[in-house]
Amino acid sequence: MYDIIIIGAGVTGSAIARELSKRKRKILVLEKESDICEGTSKANSGIAHSGYDAAPGSLKAKLNIRGSRMMEQLSKELDFPYKRNGSLVLCFDEADRGKLEDLLERGRKNGVEGLRIVEREELKSLEPGVSDRAVAALYAPTGGIVCPFGLTYALAENAAVNGVEFQLNTKVETIEKTQEGYRIRTSRGEFVTRFVINAAGVYAADLHNQVCEKKLRITPRKGEYCLMDKQVGGLVTHTLFQLPTALGKGILVTPTVHGNLLTGPTALDVEDPEDVSTTAAGLSEVLTKAAMSVGNLPNKPITSFSGLRAHEAGGDFVIGQAPDAPGFIDAAGIESPGLTCAPAIGEYVAQLLQELDPAPEKEGFIATRKGIPSMALATPEEKDALIREDPAYAHVICRCELVTEGEILNAIRRPLGATTLDGIKRRTRAGMGRCQAGFCSPKTVAILARELGVDESEITKSGDGSQFITGKDKENV
Repeated sequence: MYDIIIIGAGVTGSAIARELSKRKRKILVLEKESDICEGTSKANSGIAHSGYDAAPGSLKAKLNIRGSRMMEQLSKELDFPYKRNGSLVLCFDEADRGKLEDLLERGRKNGVEGLRIVEREELKSLEPGVSDRAVAALYAPTGGIVCPFGLTYALAENAAVNGVEFQLNTKVETIEKTQEGYRIRTSRGEFVTRFVINAAGVYAADLHNQVCEKKLRITPRKGEYCLMDKQVGGLVTHTLFQLPTALGKGILVTPTVHGNLLTGPTALDVEDPEDVSTTAAGLSEVLTKAAMSVGNLPNKPITSFSGLRAHEAGGDFVIGQAPDAPGFIDAAGIESPGLTCAPAIGEYVAQLLQELDPAPEKEGFIATRKGIPSMALATPEEKDALIREDPAYAHVICRCELVTEGEILNAIRRPLGATTLDGIKRRTRAGMGRCQAGFCSPKTVAILARELGVDESEITKSGDGSQFITGKDKENV
């Protein structure tokens, strides 16, 4: 019997787990994939939104402002990449200036600090590479960029260190109300709990509708992106948005915390909650619309990818206890700005649980976490110290991103450590560079097999069905 079971180990579920771990409770996180951060949390813009876009009074607005204010301090406590670079919403037509003014007023009502409209001359001084078509912009100095995987891993690892259990490769199949709470049947057995927290992303409605009379409807909204080489990562310094539409914030152009240039996303509602395919049409749309924001947009893509946003029909987050299902708490419909809101959602749900079921504070809660040292970012003195401590930090595995064996070993051996090639990639950036893992994959597979004590043929890209090796050449010679 658990006090709380959280379904979903994305950034929302991990943030909730971390906040709940501050009190004396028995908590389990169930995740259907082979790793945490395998859904929406792995494929998004990596933007820490300032909070001007959401409707005043909405949960999105309140939690966006709180999450934005929490992010910098949290990045210091949990050691993940974050930078407050500021954002600009570009206006390309004087006839649309009224929309820019409306966005300014909305942001001020939401409590965004420092928000103002900048005219053409100041816009060019802030962002010299901006398109000549831009006539004005809404400037939000509190906007930022963050590593979405880094944030998710940091929250989950810290929760695990503080006693939260995680069970991966465990798909929730049915949820049944019982006298004591809920019985959850999964692909790996049954679990019972007094409270359920539904943080299942694009699958949240499926779980909610099993136990609640008032139904949810969540539509997977696919967004395609293009990631460009670090060679052009300095093309812009701010995050450049275009005036938003009913389908979202449009195509952005932004630097990433790792030095690349990112453009996207598109917005297409799809039926399949697993459809993360990319298309020539989607990539063309991204590059064409991005060129509206930046003059002479370079053609330097190294990869494209897509992610799914969980769009709830009401347009706002659905967070709270279901009226007809006591003990069943939704954290559903968490689309943009969900990444920014995640730490605040964790707080919000933890406060709700404390009101419903008070629990004492946990003595000795560990509030900090140390990330994986990066040889690419280390000073010469730091590199020498790492190599003296562990010579594996001198063995380069990924040349594009300068990732060493020491970093890969750290990623495998830490709490909730990597067991797949994608898990290594997101934790260390091995395979994220210009050659897209062409050089380092065999070396990384060998290290994973050695450390996990399995044959190389058992190592996968991202769980069952994605094995790299099917046999060995000349094995009968």
